Amino acid sequence: MRPFTYTGTTNRNEALKAFTTTSHYLSGGTNLVDLMKEHVEQPDQLIHVKNLQYNGISKNKDGSYTIGAMRSNADTANHKDIRLYYPLLSMAMLSAATAQIRNMATNGGNLLQRTRCPYFFETSMPCNKREPESGCGALNGVNDQHAIFGYSDNCIATHPSDMCVALAAIGATVEVQKVDGGSRKIDLEDFHRLPGDKPEKDSNLEPGELITHIHLAKPELSNHYAYVKIRERSSYAFALVSVAAGFQIEDEKISKIGLAMGGVAHKPWKLIEAEEFLLGKKPIESNFGKAAELAMKDAKPFEGNRYKVPMGKNAIVRALMQANNIGE
Repeated sequence: MRPFTYTGTTNRNEALKAFTTTSHYLSGGTNLVDLMKEHVEQPDQLIHVKNLQYNGISKNKDGSYTIGAMRSNADTANHKDIRLYYPLLSMAMLSAATAQIRNMATNGGNLLQRTRCPYFFETSMPCNKREPESGCGALNGVNDQHAIFGYSDNCIATHPSDMCVALAAIGATVEVQKVDGGSRKIDLEDFHRLPGDKPEKDSNLEPGELITHIHLAKPELSNHYAYVKIRERSSYAFALVSVAAGFQIEDEKISKIGLAMGGVAHKPWKLIEAEEFLLGKKPIESNFGKAAELAMKDAKPFEGNRYKVPMGKNAIVRALMQANNIGE
């Protein structure tokens, strides 16, 4: 690990003022510190922001909720209102990493997790995300855990977050503090980027912007929900494929639905066509199967990850069936 300076902050203005092009904000550090140890990230300065007062969970006048970016994943997932009104989010967050890591990791940091591609972590191998224009080692290499949607020749890695898949399904907005003192909100669907020709840029944050809050849509998917995570082992493993599913039923038909996948793209992958198909349909296995076929029809796997297509279909049906059974 190379030398760096550490800057403690007591308010957001100090943090914003201290930021330079070679800085990183530090909150829980569960991803950043690992990357620094491997010389993947080499900031000259860390600005500690975890103690800034963005750690609350509050209900808004319209019934929606706002959660602080500096609140830990564990505290968020176990909060009584999150468990009651956003059980899909709680379920996804509690499936991530280990209890110790969830105690340290923060909501804002979770949004900014870097890819877990082995070529990204191994500095002796080519990686456009780590070193632009150096090539993508996974493209013709070991790619069994890589993307089947939305990738480019520059990067085929996947986004690792479980929390973000649930946020995509239920609908969320990220609020950030800009360097000039103003703030802006970014729909979660627009927060993360597909790799395109700039795989080194994971999100649409501008340099120095600080995540302060995550705004959750009014709870409408709390009766029928499921998060299915398929992984190589039951603890401390990232999803090969995951599915977040939540819906409402009125008059025995689906009236509201949110569906998203993880482990298949450079960002949480919204299943919009499957959602549209299921609206107004009965929540039965045959309809779930048709929705899964629609969701996976445009998948373009590599030789090493062809298994993700049938696995994805089965995971979608399983998540929807579990969601339906929970509400019965």
